[in-house]
Amino acid sequence: MDAVVVGAGPNGLAAAVTLARAGLEVVVLEAQGTVGGGARTLDLGLAPGIRHDICSAVHPMAWASPFFRALRLHERLEMLTPEVSFAQPLDGGRAGIAYRDLERTAAGLGADGDAWRRLFGPLGERWRDVVGLVLGDHRSVPPGAGPRTAVTAARLGLGVLRNGQSLVPSSLRTEEGAALLTGVAGHAITPLPSLAAAGTAVLLTTLAHTGQGWPVLRGGSQAIVDALLGDLVRLGGRVVTGHPVARRSDLPPARAYLFDTGPRVVAQVFHDAMPPQLARAYAGFRYGNAAAKVDLVVDGPIPWTHPEVRRAGTVHLGGTRDQVVAAEREVARGRHAEHPLTLLSDPAVVDGTRAAGGRRPVWAYAHVPAGSDVDPTEAVLRQVERFAPGFRDTVVAHRSIPAARLAEHDANLVGGDISGGAISVWGMATRPAPRLDPFSAGVPGVYLCSASAPPGPGVHGLSGWYAARRALRQVFGRTDDLDPTV
Repeated sequence: MDAVVVGAGPNGLAAAVTLARAGLEVVVLEAQGTVGGGARTLDLGLAPGIRHDICSAVHPMAWASPFFRALRLHERLEMLTPEVSFAQPLDGGRAGIAYRDLERTAAGLGADGDAWRRLFGPLGERWRDVVGLVLGDHRSVPPGAGPRTAVTAARLGLGVLRNGQSLVPSSLRTEEGAALLTGVAGHAITPLPSLAAAGTAVLLTTLAHTGQGWPVLRGGSQAIVDALLGDLVRLGGRVVTGHPVARRSDLPPARAYLFDTGPRVVAQVFHDAMPPQLARAYAGFRYGNAAAKVDLVVDGPIPWTHPEVRRAGTVHLGGTRDQVVAAEREVARGRHAEHPLTLLSDPAVVDGTRAAGGRRPVWAYAHVPAGSDVDPTEAVLRQVERFAPGFRDTVVAHRSIPAARLAEHDANLVGGDISGGAISVWGMATRPAPRLDPFSAGVPGVYLCSASAPPGPGVHGLSGWYAARRALRQVFGRTDDLDPTV
């Protein structure tokens, strides 16, 4: 055996495909009975013909990922883009609306329109540079970088600074504009304001107004997994499900091992072979705050008070910037917020195949303290009902998963952390440990390729790609690779 990949999430499959394209014999070991990790789409038994995305549901990073673009996934998959990329409803029937169209968004933000346009217009024109800067390996200059990349980096940095800390006033002054960007920053599940969360917000909002926006995949996120799996099988690779790895004896002999798992798993399996300091860093890897999930089946469209929210595939429920900030700080203190930031996806807005008999799946999660065992259903329903009165009456069925139980269907979601580790500027720059090569586990031929390695969370396959490229060079002496500039 040439290479073994542990974990069949998008990063693990990306690593396996990269190695198989180089002609290597590759096997992927997956603990669960199905392939895909957080990108699976499953029938939860809630209603006939209704399938839910069990974790990730909306995919701006999928179409923008250099690895996926090199595989032409953005051309091979049917990505459906809502007219409204995301929305942030406010009390009183108001809302901030991020259309795919930048100019329409700016026009709707009134006094904040010019600031929104000045920030995201130039970044949208240079979105490839933005992706290269934020989604790189955090150790090297992005491929193809030039003088204009430096200008983009300065614009990006200024946007993050203006919206990521309290010392410099934000460029957005209206409640609608400020809330709209803060809701996106909330994807980082970290106290706000913060530079790391602002970086997340600027990247995702740039993509919202660019290319394919914030698309859903026709039929669900599983389409990405199926495409990667199909490529792997055609290249001679294979996947073995129901095969957890907890010790060295669980691994077949191979020249290289790539782990699409948390660092703690690598430390558990290779602790005696790793440098002691690195083994301690992996074993003590810090996870962040959590999400608690509610999957719902609803009868008909969600009755949002603001009519334009009904066009959104993604809705951030938290109210004003101050309200979102207060809720996230409560979570960071280990307390459940009375009105938690709640993220909701409604794929049937653009994908009619997700509905059956007039019913449709709705995916939502609320931010909660790490390891929370509290049922999130009431908190989520209360937040939706706040901005869509009568929503409770449309709910036909639901299933909830407290944060403490998310790891049951994906072991990488430790304590309900869906980001692969705590999000901070230092953490993102150094994860999984402060060393020159963030993918090497300190043992020849052993690599970390999960979201706990650069560039971090998201369905983009880049952590797997970066790790596999290192394995090709360092273990197999190969330099053939997918073109990173595609």
